[in-house]
Amino acid sequence: MVAPVLDRRDLEFMIYELFDAEGLTTRPRYEDHNRESFDAAIDTAKALAEKYLLPNRLKVDQNQPTFDGVKVDMPAEIKIACDAIAEAGLISPSADFESGGMQLPAIVASAACGYLTAAGSTVAGYAGLSNANANLIDAHGTEEQKRKWVDPMRVGRFAGTMAMSEPNAGSGLADLTTTAEKNEQGDYLVTGNKIWISGGDHDLNENIVHLVLARVKGAPKGVKGISLFIVPKFLVNDDGSLGERNDVQLAGLFHKMGGRGQTSTALSFGEKGGAVGYLVGEENKGLSYMFHMMNEARVMVGTSAALTALTGYQYSLDYAKERPQGRLPSAKDPNSAPVNIIEHADVKRMLLAQKAYGEGALALCLMGAQLADDEKTAETEEERKQAHLLLDFLTPMIKTWPSEYGPKANSLAIQVLGGSGYVNEHPVEMFYRDNRLNPIHEGTTGIQSIDLLARKVPMKNMAGYQAALAAMADTIAQARGDEALLSYADELEAAIATLKTTTEKLLGAMMEQDIDLALSNSVKYLELFGNVVIAWMWLKQGIVASAALAKQPHESDENFYRGKLHAMRYFFKFELPEINAWAALLQSIDSTSHEMNINWF
Repeated sequence: MVAPVLDRRDLEFMIYELFDAEGLTTRPRYEDHNRESFDAAIDTAKALAEKYLLPNRLKVDQNQPTFDGVKVDMPAEIKIACDAIAEAGLISPSADFESGGMQLPAIVASAACGYLTAAGSTVAGYAGLSNANANLIDAHGTEEQKRKWVDPMRVGRFAGTMAMSEPNAGSGLADLTTTAEKNEQGDYLVTGNKIWISGGDHDLNENIVHLVLARVKGAPKGVKGISLFIVPKFLVNDDGSLGERNDVQLAGLFHKMGGRGQTSTALSFGEKGGAVGYLVGEENKGLSYMFHMMNEARVMVGTSAALTALTGYQYSLDYAKERPQGRLPSAKDPNSAPVNIIEHADVKRMLLAQKAYGEGALALCLMGAQLADDEKTAETEEERKQAHLLLDFLTPMIKTWPSEYGPKANSLAIQVLGGSGYVNEHPVEMFYRDNRLNPIHEGTTGIQSIDLLARKVPMKNMAGYQAALAAMADTIAQARGDEALLSYADELEAAIATLKTTTEKLLGAMMEQDIDLALSNSVKYLELFGNVVIAWMWLKQGIVASAALAKQPHESDENFYRGKLHAMRYFFKFELPEINAWAALLQSIDSTSHEMNINWF
């Protein structure tokens, strides 16, 4: 028996029972859709994943791209899969019908593409980056730029990247040195070096559209002097055909511990006088435009981390059900048959933890997808503003909590398999390697934590923070209508009280004491807030599951819903209480890390 890539029943629970995707069909944008069309899109992605991605997962992992000084070489199966994704309309499934998309709600598109990510995150990454690139140009580019660059990316002719990091300016974008100078034609010549550019060079598509951050000569220093440019691998003629090669060269490939099928590149712009670039929007506003793609990519990273955790969970669950090993402590007869390892309490614990991490994280990511949709398509302006406010506030947690706890889940999957877990005859060690990249992608955990505490919490008189607390309070009030959930509602309410006290202490310390000291434990604050948010996601799931059980469903559904409630119980008993220790440390403004002298290392 082959372990399923994802649990389809759980995916349907998430999008239809928890978040009511069917209700979105009342909106004008989605009036041509219904549950059947949503299921058809998910079925298409699942079939494609099982045909083109799953059988080649190991080959792609074991054959990293190489560069011979002229071109990139990679397994042929990657291009076959990328072409199939494009042919199926799954590069931009949320895009307009006229642009080659399916005009799906973001939450349904996320669920469908979840199969691609789970079966082959490496290959799906090319499509995800292209879609995010196209969405940025769609939001901030000119009509000509949309016609020339967005439309070809939507259908897979062109690919897209984001080019920000430099050898001496990774996360510190204020110090980037790539320059742009206006030429006689009114375009720009871009010169500089970029590194860690995912999908930065390959032959999977006709062209690659780089979104490049650079500083126009004479611009202010710091982030206020950054502009954004479209810099293609090949120039494009007015009729859409490819022109001459632009002055963009592949300087080399990096070989990562995971995600090995996606090229990670060092690019050189302007070795022969300057790469032609086209300004997006206005000069010196490039970073604000790039945040459109960065925030979308952060949700994408969190979703990938959650799905990789769940894929490992499904594999280890399947293995545990079929692997006989040992006997329960109560079994005294050595002649009795060994039990399957799923019978052992500690294996149950590890599977429960994976389920709690993965399904809690996916619920958060799918809620983020729906909020992204709501800010564009909700019925009223007030609803759209509230969705934007809440999504903006939650983004550091959507990106970070899954990417920190996803690898923990994958580590537990390895442990469930025992000696079989760390050999590549089983894929769980690959899942761990792939997922371990996600805490670094799109801003490290430390950077996200400072963004949350120093910027997102106090921003706009704490409006986003208050919106998150209000949303959680609504769920608690709803849970109080179910006697079976009263204790969980009380526990989450107490956790929120701890969060509030901790937040007040830290904000006060930031104003009254050394801000570097106050932020020195910001990662623990992010983790505390994240655990509260995931407990909220589990209470939301618990409300739906408990109500469904009250209707006395058939046996398979009863088992499913009881599994949900038990995973909620696990999270509230094993994970949520940890915030109390973190809160004590944070409220004391502990200086252990801050006061460590660099000469003592």
